[in-house]
Amino acid sequence: MSQNPYPPSGQQPYPNQPAGRPQGEERTMMLLAHLSAPVAMLISVGWLPFLGPLLIWLFYKDRSAAVRTASAGAFNFNLSLTIASVLLWISVIFTLGLGFLWAIPGWILLFVIQLFCHIKGAVRASNGETYTYPFQLRLLS
Repeated sequence: MSQNPYPPSGQQPYPNQPAGRPQGEERTMMLLAHLSAPVAMLISVGWLPFLGPLLIWLFYKDRSAAVRTASAGAFNFNLSLTIASVLLWISVIFTLGLGFLWAIPGWILLFVIQLFCHIKGAVRASNGETYTYPFQLRLLS
């Protein structure tokens, strides 16, 4: 029989979490959640930017609310922009290459938005704050 992962109401959901701003490992993992996406994006040539935040979410979701929020936000944001990128590819294929006229500026715009948002999220994480990404399809929370 499985045990309910959520505590009864009135108890703190993350018992090992200190009050106040995240410190130490927690802050580092928040920072990694934001920066793992652009690194994965460069390594996978744009196809797996959501993998790093997903792994951090899987391993830290029950340890820290701040890390959970940062990694879920980064995952949701990157998944949304990956879907947009795939839609641009589909438009290129269906228009027999004519779609490159709008797809290339679209991919450049997506890249700039991703880079800007991840840097902003990393700066906030280094200050112990959470960052709410724009353009999210909220799958993880």
